[in-house]
Amino acid sequence: MMQNNIGRQIPEEIIGLGKLKSYHGFNKKELTKDTERLKERQTSPDRNKIVPTLEKAIHEAGLKDGMTISFHHHFRNGDYIVNMVLDTIAKLGIKDLVIASSSLTDIHAPLIHHINNGVIRRIESSGLRGALAEAISDGLMDIPVLLRSHGGRARAITGGELHIDVAFLGVPSCDPYGNANGYSRESSVASVCGALGYAKVDAQYADQVILITDNIVGFPNVPFGIPQSHVDYIVKVDAIGDPNGIMSGATRFTKNPRDLLIAKHAADVIEASGYFEDGFSLQTGSGGASLATTRFLRDKMIAKGIKASFALGGITGQIVDLHEEGLIRKLLDVQSFDLKAAESLKNNRYHAQIDASYYANPDNEGSAVNQLDIVVLSALEIDVDFNVNVITGSDGIIRGAIGGHCDTAAGASVAIIVAPLIRGRMPTILDRVNTIVTPGNTVDVLVTDQGIAVNPLRQDLLHRLKEAKLPVYSIEELKVKAEKVVGKPDPIQVEDKIVGVVNYRNGTVIDVIRQVKRERK
Repeated sequence: MMQNNIGRQIPEEIIGLGKLKSYHGFNKKELTKDTERLKERQTSPDRNKIVPTLEKAIHEAGLKDGMTISFHHHFRNGDYIVNMVLDTIAKLGIKDLVIASSSLTDIHAPLIHHINNGVIRRIESSGLRGALAEAISDGLMDIPVLLRSHGGRARAITGGELHIDVAFLGVPSCDPYGNANGYSRESSVASVCGALGYAKVDAQYADQVILITDNIVGFPNVPFGIPQSHVDYIVKVDAIGDPNGIMSGATRFTKNPRDLLIAKHAADVIEASGYFEDGFSLQTGSGGASLATTRFLRDKMIAKGIKASFALGGITGQIVDLHEEGLIRKLLDVQSFDLKAAESLKNNRYHAQIDASYYANPDNEGSAVNQLDIVVLSALEIDVDFNVNVITGSDGIIRGAIGGHCDTAAGASVAIIVAPLIRGRMPTILDRVNTIVTPGNTVDVLVTDQGIAVNPLRQDLLHRLKEAKLPVYSIEELKVKAEKVVGKPDPIQVEDKIVGVVNYRNGTVIDVIRQVKRERK
């Protein structure tokens, strides 16, 4: 037996429980997290997670050469965080890092400098845009960029394939202990982003989590997208992003007659699909044709007297309108596309933010994409086997992101691709797409302004659409239509060097992106 600090006799060991540890007292003024790196802050009267500078947070987090750091893309083209963090890391002399961002865009062109100066060794992302994408497509990096879908990235993180040493996550509101959200109930936040779905997984699984905010609010900041239990350090800065680049006031309906025609066809396909019944579920995007499809669906839902059980994915103001009108019962939001969606997340009880693993992780049996009846998706190219490209342009340069494209196509009962038959002077339908992101056996219908094609694997849909007297053609017939107008494009000439590796959502490689041959001056 042994005597503990308050005089009780405690056995040293119990069969079935093993050796016991004797109570030695507890001072409630001290933090219970017993680590060396917190000793300095344990003596602070505030005892919170705020550190004075980003440099100090990086030092305390133990970032070293060769580690992996992550970011989220909810700030879109208004993001200040990625460039701010990498500039600071460069000044500290840390090099050879892997950057694992949920996506990268035009504003991240300064990463080119950090690749050249050795700070960045490798990149993993859902997509690339702008000057950074051009430079990588031209062979800037020794190691190809690894491209994953949102669900594939969540799978890699939760399964340990992608190990994050330090996550740097910008948040529009945060209390001193780390409860954070994409909006605030206590102050007017200029940098609202809404749901933090892609940041939530990083916060849960990274070894160290540094939140960066320009808005510290009182404890507790509830409801929260990221809980304090997932946060190690907080840094307050002057600004985390440009509000005009982070989020628009509202996503607007297109007035483009071609997009409207595509949208009308898409809504007609949904109505005739056999899944347009009370309680159906849907996901539509933020592109012109997708938004217009939502509008046409509204009219059909009212006419038929039905309601949707839920809408999923990136939520727009148009989807919010249907929710507030009572036509969609619940919203599952992994990424708010506009201010109206962000306000709805704050104010509507049945508008919930979800993380990327809940949304689309293929290892999750309850993954929300598996509950979808209908998804409407865009495409840069589609081929006669219904394979879809959303990552490289007609010139072979990386110009987009995988996003949740292949995740939702795989999960939904009906995956509808919307695209113009001709874009610019290029046909959308090819013999073979330049880069396969979404395999054709997960795509059900192609809707264009010149007609509809149904995957031969879905004879049930083909029968229903023909019965509804919709303008149905074979995909080969639509391809011929386009080529009669603009001809057949020449194949893209590429080098041997691989600049990008496209992972399918289950972690297997579905395609590679090669450096495009250019005339050198």
